[in-house]
This record gives sequence, structure tokens and C-alpha cells, in this order.
Amino acid sequence: MRVVIADDAVLFREGVANLLRESGLDVVGQAGDAVELMGQVRDTQPDVVIVDIRMPPTHTLEGLEAAKSIRAEHPDVGVLVLSQYVEAHYALRLLEEATQGAGYLLKDRVGNIEELAHAVRQVAAGGLVIDPTVVAQLLVRSRSHDPLDALTDRERQVLSLMAEGRSNHAIAKTIYVTDKTVEAHVRSIFTKLDLQLAADDHRRVLAVVTYLSQDR
Repeated sequence: MRVVIADDAVLFREGVANLLRESGLDVVGQAGDAVELMGQVRDTQPDVVIVDIRMPPTHTLEGLEAAKSIRAEHPDVGVLVLSQYVEAHYALRLLEEATQGAGYLLKDRVGNIEELAHAVRQVAAGGLVIDPTVVAQLLVRSRSHDPLDALTDRERQVLSLMAEGRSNHAIAKTIYVTDKTVEAHVRSIFTKLDLQLAADDHRRVLAVVTYLSQDR
């Protein structure tokens, strides 16, 4: 799997690159700003790009805008955006325009090599990955919504894990229940939220997160 990393902090960038190499991933390029990143994507044709949301010259949204450009110009390239802060609205801006292969993680997660590698592989495989902290914030914001209030505590837990990009089988292992039990919870969640079931699990995740963010 080929990965390009974009971050203006050289030490952070090198640290991420080393972690990914230890996990067996091939870091084929590094960039310090959005312009350099776009060139790296064209030249190396990676499977996944990891990009900081704030990059030079203004350190505002250059990384997010670059991620959106990559999604538009190179739809086969997965994009994993990193942020120093919980900025749920920026995560949703990225994910609402992506049907697959996108993610948003806090930089705090990068130190966990297994979690980072899992997120990169999920995005490369076409999955949507959202930081658990962002998911929790969306859930808190949405508690005034009657449909969400109808969910049980277990269904809320399953919904949160779904939004992290986990499969039904992975959810079952996490909460120590059977796959069939998780499937039943998922059906109940979508019924209560009045969301149509889809064959594509990643579209289901996006639909759930979009629903949860309606009051942002």
C-alpha cells in the first residue's frame, strides 16, 4: 500500500512515516504544504494520502481544501485528514462529499500504531473512518432529536462504532455479542432514525453521521 504524508512539521511527518513503515506500509512521498502535496499525488499515485487540516501559508484550511481537490481529481485515492482539535464541522465537510475512502482522525491517535494503520487500511479499502471523539461530540449535539432519543444505550454504542468505520463483525467482537445481535441492532437503528438500509456499509455510515450533524 502506497502512502503520501503532508504536514508542515517535519518531525511529526517523519514520525508518522516511521510508524507506517513499521506496519508494513510504503511511504512513497512527503509534503510540507498543499501545493507540494498535489504534486506528490500526481507523481507517485498513492493509495492513501494523510494530510494535516491546517497547512501553510495561512494555516487555516489548506489541508482540507487539498483533500477535497484530491477527492475530485483522483477519486481512487483515499484521504485521511488529521487535526489537532475536535472540529466536527470540518470532518463533516469532507465526509459529506465522499462516498468512500475518507477519514478524519485527531493527531492524538497517531501515537497508536495499530489504530493509525487500521485507519489507513480502512480508508484505502474504501471505508469511512471518523475519530471516536468526533462521533461522541455529534451524539451529544444530537440528543435533542426525538429519533435519536429513541435509541437504547446499546444501539448508541453500536452507532458510534459504525461511524468509526467498523464492520458488524468487528463491532460484535468489541462489545462481546454475536454478529446476528449486531445485525439486529443495526436494523433497529436505521428503523428508528428513519434511514433506508443500503447495500454499501460505507454509505450507511455517511448517512448516519450526516443525520447526527443536522443541528450543527
